[in-house]
Amino acid sequence: MKLTSYCNRIIEYSFYALFFFVPLVFSGNTSELFEFNKMWVTFGLTIIIATTWLAKMLLQKKSIVKRTPLDIPLMLFLISQIISTIFSLDTHVSLWGYYSRFNGGLLSTIAYIILYYAFVSNLEVRHILKSLKASLIAGLLVALWGLPSHFGADPTCFVFRGNFDTSCWTDAFKPTVRAFSTLGQPDWFAAYLAVLIPVAMGYFLKHQASGIKNHGKNKTILLTSCFLLLISLFYVDLIFANARAGFIAFWVVNIFFWIVLFWKKILPQNVLVKSLIMLNACFLLLTFVFGSPVTQINNLTLPSLSTAHQPPTHSSTSQTGQSQTATDDQTGITDSGKIRLLVWHGAIDAWRANLQNTLIGTGVETFAFAYYQYRPKAHNLTSEWDYLYNKAHNEYLNYLTTTGIFGLGTYLAFLGLFIFLSLNVIAHFPLQLPAHDKSLETKHWKLEILPVALLCAWLSILITNFFGFSVVIMNLFLFLIPVWLLMLTGKISAEQTTDQQTVSPTALQWTGIVILIIVACYLLLGLFRYWYADSAYALGMNLDHVDQFQQAYPQLLQAVSTEPDEPVYKDELSLNLAALSVLLYQQKDTKNGQQFANNAIILSNQVVSAHPNNVVFWKNRVRVLYTVAQGDTPHQKQYYQAALQAIQQASDLAPTDAKTWYNYGVLTGQTGNVQKAIQILQHTIYLKPDYRDAYFALGTFYHQLAVDKNGAVVNETMQQKAIQTYQYILDHISPNDPDVKKSLQEWNTNVSQ
Repeated sequence: MKLTSYCNRIIEYSFYALFFFVPLVFSGNTSELFEFNKMWVTFGLTIIIATTWLAKMLLQKKSIVKRTPLDIPLMLFLISQIISTIFSLDTHVSLWGYYSRFNGGLLSTIAYIILYYAFVSNLEVRHILKSLKASLIAGLLVALWGLPSHFGADPTCFVFRGNFDTSCWTDAFKPTVRAFSTLGQPDWFAAYLAVLIPVAMGYFLKHQASGIKNHGKNKTILLTSCFLLLISLFYVDLIFANARAGFIAFWVVNIFFWIVLFWKKILPQNVLVKSLIMLNACFLLLTFVFGSPVTQINNLTLPSLSTAHQPPTHSSTSQTGQSQTATDDQTGITDSGKIRLLVWHGAIDAWRANLQNTLIGTGVETFAFAYYQYRPKAHNLTSEWDYLYNKAHNEYLNYLTTTGIFGLGTYLAFLGLFIFLSLNVIAHFPLQLPAHDKSLETKHWKLEILPVALLCAWLSILITNFFGFSVVIMNLFLFLIPVWLLMLTGKISAEQTTDQQTVSPTALQWTGIVILIIVACYLLLGLFRYWYADSAYALGMNLDHVDQFQQAYPQLLQAVSTEPDEPVYKDELSLNLAALSVLLYQQKDTKNGQQFANNAIILSNQVVSAHPNNVVFWKNRVRVLYTVAQGDTPHQKQYYQAALQAIQQASDLAPTDAKTWYNYGVLTGQTGNVQKAIQILQHTIYLKPDYRDAYFALGTFYHQLAVDKNGAVVNETMQQKAIQTYQYILDHISPNDPDVKKSLQEWNTNVSQ
């Protein structure tokens, strides 16, 4: 077999692996279980595909890059990402993507575009069908994996801990409430299923149509039954994901699917009517039995009706009793739609802040830093007031904020042109069979039904991206479904690439191939090294979180030594060293305690100097300096002053972040400037009027100004302010707060004395 044939096989099976393994892969060893590993598999297979493609060009002594109708918007989009990365708030983040996700960074965009051109330049229509089959098989496994988690038996927990339950997840992840399978998040799981269901529906119709002409009745019934079961499984999991965006996206494209089929009369009317009734009756029945993520629909389903006559349960007052100004009065959880509107408002404010942001944005994947600077004050009154938002939860606004008009404009041009081409193709149904393709088994299937199904699958991505953001598998579909549809409908030539090759490669060709292999191995080794460093970092970080600092130290040191250019590792190591320095001081080991403290500060200096716009690093620097001060008491004042400078920088980068201002106020008071601390805390409660801790600290500082060193009240005005502040907590925020009640009792005792 010619070497070019081997290259074709490698490219072909790498694509199958891409669509099969990416949805399935996850690892408990990494800092992010799902997306990190999916991105790394995508990077690895992209390197293999690109290397093989280049080797094929060397062997054939020509460029093998097919032109497509989407070339111009794709290249302009890539240019916009490069420019935005160059002028980014944080070039490292823009290049790699926000740490742990990585999807969306410049490197990931380059990978997706390489895959786009690699497929169209090297593969044929038959490979599209095999890629779809690989996707459906993977989808079947993903759906089966996620199904039992809804009933309290999660296979992931069995893999991680050996327990076939949901105990491995925290309260923030409840698969019994919202299933997420191997995708890692319910919205991503639902978006993935919303892509696969239209494709499976297309296969269902294929076998319905094939049964008319080619197959026997029994075979048709068997095949259609199998796909009906597959579609039902996907739809049940879609319900269990409990994600409104994915559910709505499916129903929108489902309606569009049937409108197109009936409009263009792609199949005989009796077949279409029968299929329409069969599939949609199934969807409606499953919705009635299992419920719906949409409240208005769910009120009419069996789960809701069965509980309608049960006595209502009233939730007890929360431990903090926080005022739910912007939250649900019963649950204390803000509606996600309200939060999204606030995030979108901040995204638009960040975009229009200055000319550079307007044109090219703040930098690819730098939304977390941009949003902190323009975060609406009202966000502090939501249940997610202290969450870090590294995405706009709207793919289009995310591009607008981070890559400006240029980035969003070229992205929309890519989407819009493909929609135009697709609708133009549909308008000209029925299409003619391509003369070169003799393998078309059913004209209606490959030329009409499948393209409509693919367009519906692709349109569902646009809808779910409007209410969320893309992940690895969704971006693979976003960039490759256009290739598939255009190849199927003849908009891109699907003729087989000729395997022109000399009888035996020349020495120069062999040299080029060897160099390519060496470069590919180096890149793959780099990916593995990064993955290994992340695994060490994940273990060290988890040990830090349970105060096992000594055990965490070698792991974090390994991460930094393996990937010294990754600031996240240095940042965590600096926190670890600071904690260890305190332990050493407590053990009277002053020399090593000082050494660890110095190393912690040096690392922190390196991180914030290289990444001055990353508010997270500045916050952690405050933690480092404050922690070190607890051990090195002779230099405590010096460290406190440095921590104050750091927290002030953090407050400049996050001017509406109530928690940052609270820490700023407390630290200012601890350094002796109580009057300024009071001013800062007053600003804090202006930002978040229901902030219990800020009121408590404010009352404490009022009391400090009210008493002398013996505890006697010498300033009655300040004492009354302290009492009023604490009373406000009891009246409006936390009625049974034990700390507040205890302090008030002690103060009353002191006053009476």
